[in-house]
Amino acid sequence: MAARAARQAWRRGGVAPLAGARVRSAEDWWWDQLAPSGSGCHLLQSDSMLLVLPGPGPARTRTKRRAARRAQRQPHPGPRAAAAKPKATSWPEPAPAPEQGPDAGWGDRIPLEILVQIFGLLVAVDGPMPFLGRAARVCRRWQEAASQPALWRSVTLSPPLASRPAKGGVKAEKKLLASLEWLMPNRFSQLQRLTLIHWKSQVHPVLKLVGESCPQLTFLKLSDCHGVTTDALVMLAKACRQLHSLDLQHSMVESTAVVSFLEEAGPRMRKLWLTYSSQTTAILGALLSSCCPQLQVLEVSTGINRNSIPLQLPVEALQKGCPQLQVLRLLNLTWLPKPSGRGVALGPGFPSLEELCLASSTCNFVSNEVLGRLLHGSPNLRLLDLRGCARITPAGLHNLPCQELEQLHLGLYGMSDRLTLAKEGSPLLTQKWYHTLRELDLSGQGFSEKDLEQALTAFSGTSGGSHPALCSLNLRGTRVTPSTVSSVVSSCRGLLYLNLESCRCLPRGLKRAYRGLEEVQWCLEQLLTTPPSPH
Repeated sequence: MAARAARQAWRRGGVAPLAGARVRSAEDWWWDQLAPSGSGCHLLQSDSMLLVLPGPGPARTRTKRRAARRAQRQPHPGPRAAAAKPKATSWPEPAPAPEQGPDAGWGDRIPLEILVQIFGLLVAVDGPMPFLGRAARVCRRWQEAASQPALWRSVTLSPPLASRPAKGGVKAEKKLLASLEWLMPNRFSQLQRLTLIHWKSQVHPVLKLVGESCPQLTFLKLSDCHGVTTDALVMLAKACRQLHSLDLQHSMVESTAVVSFLEEAGPRMRKLWLTYSSQTTAILGALLSSCCPQLQVLEVSTGINRNSIPLQLPVEALQKGCPQLQVLRLLNLTWLPKPSGRGVALGPGFPSLEELCLASSTCNFVSNEVLGRLLHGSPNLRLLDLRGCARITPAGLHNLPCQELEQLHLGLYGMSDRLTLAKEGSPLLTQKWYHTLRELDLSGQGFSEKDLEQALTAFSGTSGGSHPALCSLNLRGTRVTPSTVSSVVSSCRGLLYLNLESCRCLPRGLKRAYRGLEEVQWCLEQLLTTPPSPH
């Protein structure tokens, strides 16, 4: 009967009195001390047996009961393992402290202004995409920072399937356009610079969105874009009242569309980039009619398919139509200045011009007379790029009014063998501008060894103990001698680029380009230690 009562009490989770149970004594108190407090166990002792029953509590599930029975069935450790165990104490050992991992909420504690500044540094280097799109998925704080319109001021948009077949490209443009319908109103409210590349069919809808959502737009570049209509450009000129720079190089745009745009936005236009084609004459006609009196940068370059028809440029009319021009670039372009006629006075010139680039890979028709017509009123010229202009002589350059020229490029690449070049006159260049020249390119010129020595000696005799400002010198293919190179390198301590390729008077092993101060100084050491060799 006692055993049956004990079994019933065990099932109920309570304590059943056993036959012959004694009143609690000091020994009972000692047994209680072995059972940790709060363990929920009760110790009952009688003359014949000791029974441990669980205290009252919630009934255990079947899974927990099976786990407890499996734990009881595990074999006892051997004597060695038992000896290695620490002695049991009456107090349970403290639980080990959990390892502290990275704080998941550190991003939320960064002030929003600081986070926006950090994002701004990354955007300034790599642009807003794809970084801001990925950062917005990190957490809510990062999403709030990445959505600041101040970070979306310069954006380049190009369909991802630009190199695929036509159908795939159209589908990609429509997919990107659907994203822009949400992105522009929500992110591009402060957009200032927008570049569209390889858009073939959806240029008009994109420009319409820009006109509706980007009132602060100042610069627009369309590169390899097709289907640019007159309505789209005129609408954009009316909607974006701060737009003053337009780059249409390598895009198929009708001249009527560009002329209409210039008539609408001409008074505020500052910069214009064009690719020469048969329609360029009409656009230049609009410029000559003074529709862009504030224009500061004008660049006309040759496209991939070179146009064989020379461009006739009326120099004096351009000076009157664009009197504020600061940069004029006619790149790789075959052009002819319109004859001025006998007895015709020179034009007003370009008084604000700082850069003139007439570089070409083939011979052009630029002569001393043409250069004088362009620059006779440009005393502030800083950069003059005449690469490929084989008809220009040092005497013609010496007569220019600019006194503080910083960059002079006269290189002849791949054409010096077919021309009769001047062998004297290079000292006229360096004696006039040695105190301001930072870059000098004489590659391919036919000046003699003595002439080059006299020209480069000008950089050694600076007054007041100051060092020349020259940091880039290109003598590729010239007859410069080792002593002349040593002299100029020793005098120009800030020289960072030196090109001595194909210099026939230099020893072997030194005819190469040197970049950086260390390489230039190494070249100097080799020139000083290498014995002269017969040429």
